[in-house]
Amino acid sequence: MFDLVIKGGQIVTATDTYDADIGISDGQIAALGRGLDGQDTIDATGKLVMPGGIEAHCHIAQESATGGMTSDDYRSGSISAAFGGNSCFVPFAAQHRGMGVTETLDLYDSRAQGSSVIDYGYHLIVADPTEKVLTEELPAAFARGVTSFKVFMTYDLMRVDDRQFLDILTVAKTHGALTMVHAENSGMISWISDRLVAAGHTSPRYHAPSHPALAESEAVNRAISLAKLVDAALLIVHVSTPEGAALISDARLAGAKIFGETCTQYLFLTRDDLDRPGMDGAKFMCSPPLRDVPTQEALWRHLQAGTFSVFSSDHAPYRFDESGKLANGPDATFKQIANGMPGIGMRLPMLFSEGVGKGRITLQQFVALSATNAARLYGLEKKGSIAIGMDADIAIWDPNETRTVTVEDQHDNMNYTPFEGWQVTGWPVTVLSRGHRVIDAGKLLAQPGHGQYVARAKTDLTGYPGHRAVELDPKTNFGAEIAP
Repeated sequence: MFDLVIKGGQIVTATDTYDADIGISDGQIAALGRGLDGQDTIDATGKLVMPGGIEAHCHIAQESATGGMTSDDYRSGSISAAFGGNSCFVPFAAQHRGMGVTETLDLYDSRAQGSSVIDYGYHLIVADPTEKVLTEELPAAFARGVTSFKVFMTYDLMRVDDRQFLDILTVAKTHGALTMVHAENSGMISWISDRLVAAGHTSPRYHAPSHPALAESEAVNRAISLAKLVDAALLIVHVSTPEGAALISDARLAGAKIFGETCTQYLFLTRDDLDRPGMDGAKFMCSPPLRDVPTQEALWRHLQAGTFSVFSSDHAPYRFDESGKLANGPDATFKQIANGMPGIGMRLPMLFSEGVGKGRITLQQFVALSATNAARLYGLEKKGSIAIGMDADIAIWDPNETRTVTVEDQHDNMNYTPFEGWQVTGWPVTVLSRGHRVIDAGKLLAQPGHGQYVARAKTDLTGYPGHRAVELDPKTNFGAEIAP
């Protein structure tokens, strides 16, 4: 007799599809079979039973470098994620200059504990890699289960230079952590932006040309080169160009420990969305910016081919009012408008409807992109799959339910969604976290605080031979021993 049995559904994993019941006990999957009995039962007849989504790129209760706070805290952000089919998320804990890493993680613990309805972890943003950070605090963060560190190659108050980047990469490599990077060429962006503003081109639409595709591809190439020099694992986040994706694909083919991510907005929105009346285009400002339809088609091909290991929302919620997008006034230039848009609740419904529903990806690929790949890449060892002994993090989908997207359906603290009015087919109707109903039949059942912090393991790099720079190899550099 199990605590809960899910009966009659079609189970989908990243590799298989089959009919079976799921027996759940003590928050974990205890059995897969037929005719299972439980103290509680969910009838999933006609539904798809999949691992709960893992949203691994989102900004929750996070200040920007200029002091702006995202609109979602761990309560509202986790609720929106759960309504969108997710049972776990990994937001960022942002170190700003002058802050220590331990101080940063303690701050985010105070914001997250007792607030989230789903399990959570942190990616650490490193903006001030002091000697103490590199030698003491990053290793301590890893021991705490924070096994991914993000750096920026742009934004004056956040970016690290190439030497600092190498220092972070080598610390991450030593401890088995994964480095993530926002790859855009800062000089190109500031050069174009200053000239646009000087010429009076200040409306939101000019955000798109201020971040040229070349700024991404140059930075992606440089980031990959730095990672290869020290043979470190690196994830290029929110890739928005075919050129950037091709660089990742080539590096992976060569055996380098390189991974790629793209996001919802780059597959479904374009730069034309920035060209709306008044300041409405500000709702669609993110970095890197939205591109065009041919770019969307190329990114879909890379998603299908496996260039992108993960597919994320990059949920960065700033309200369309004076608390967010318009904090610098209704006539702010594009340089003064907060970058980012909401999307944590629509990542999976959009991918299911436009991906699975239109034959672009299989159900198995959907599961891999929604949960399994993120679990493996980010060291969430008990999540991302339906198998005996795994956490009972499960999303039950009605593949035929059709919705018109509204901001009210997002359950976040935002006053708009960039996907307003889209028609989607396929919707998560029940979401379980460790065997407990979080969402069921459109209702929130879990209380804030149900979600627990998850310490993560290191990334499994089996099968990646890596890159050995001859200049760092004592056999070919005249015997010099260079520390990793």
